[in-house]
Amino acid sequence: MLAMSAEPAFARHETFHPRFGWLRKAVSQAGDGTVFSDAEATVKLGVGKNMVNAIRYWGLAYKVLEQRPNPSRPRLPLIMPSAFGEALLGDSGWDPYLEDPASLWLLHWKLLAAPCVAPTWWVAFNDFAATQFNESQLTAHVVQLAAAAGWPTVVEASVKKDVDCLIRTYTVRRQGRQSLDDVLDCPFRELNLMEVAAGDEGRAWRFVVGDKATLPDDLIAFASLEFAAAAGDGAKSISVARLAHDPGSPGQVFRLTETGLFDSLTRFGATREELTVVEPAGLRQLLFTADPAELAEKILSGYFSIDAGEEARSA
Repeated sequence: MLAMSAEPAFARHETFHPRFGWLRKAVSQAGDGTVFSDAEATVKLGVGKNMVNAIRYWGLAYKVLEQRPNPSRPRLPLIMPSAFGEALLGDSGWDPYLEDPASLWLLHWKLLAAPCVAPTWWVAFNDFAATQFNESQLTAHVVQLAAAAGWPTVVEASVKKDVDCLIRTYTVRRQGRQSLDDVLDCPFRELNLMEVAAGDEGRAWRFVVGDKATLPDDLIAFASLEFAAAAGDGAKSISVARLAHDPGSPGQVFRLTETGLFDSLTRFGATREELTVVEPAGLRQLLFTADPAELAEKILSGYFSIDAGEEARSA
C-alpha cells in the first residue's frame, strides 16, 4: 500500500518543519516558476538557502505547488502554484493567511493524499498501529515498510530526521534543552493530532484519537467523497467502516473513531440531498447520488465561499 500511495522521498525538508507563512509565501512568490532556482531566491523569499529548499519541498508536499515542464531547461522543471494552491492561498484565495482552522485540516489531508512525498507522515497516520510510540519504534516501522515496498536502500538516519520533523510538526518537544527550531511555531500543531505521552517526560508521544473541535463536518464529507472517488469502482456508496479504517481514509488521516465519523456524516447528510447516511442491518454506509469527485469539490468550494461570505458580512 505504501508504494501505491507515496514516493521514496526522505529528509527533503532540510530538518525544518513548516512554519507560519511558508505555504502562502511559496504560492505568492512562485511566479513564473523559477524563484526556487534563482540565485536571488534567498533575497526574494527572505530566508536562508536551506529554508528555500524547505519551502520548496513543503509547497510540493502540501500540493500548493507543482512541477511543470520547462521548455528552456528540460532538466530543471518549473515550480509553480497549483490550482489548489491558488484557490486556497492565492491573493484572491479562500484563506490566504490560514485564519480558518479548516484550511489546516485541508492541507493535512492534501499532504497525505497520493502521490504523497512525505512517506514517513503517510506511514505514521495510515500504517502504524501504535497509538503511543517513541521515535525508534516509528523509525524502525518506516524502514521496514520501505524495504517491503521494494524501494532502494533507505538510509535510517534520513528516516530518523523525518520522524523528528514529524513530531515537531504536530507537537513541541519537552525533553532536554529546546533549540530555537523547536520553539518556532508550526500551524499544524493547532490540529491537536499528537501530544507528549503522559508520564514519559517527553520521550514518547501519542496520537489524539476522537472528535476534533476545529474540524468541520464539511471537510469530513469532502475527504470521505475524495476517498470514495479514489477507490474508482464506480459505486454510489461506501461503508463507514472503510472510511474509518482503510489506509488513506479520513478516519486514519484525521484520527477519528468510526462512531465520530458516522455522527459527522449523519449531521452533514441531513443538510444535503446528494448525501445520505444509512444503517441497514447495522451496516453503516454513506450513499451519494452524484459523482463523488465532483461532489467533493462542490462541498469544498461551497464551504469556503459561505465561510468567506459570513466573514465579510460580520466585518
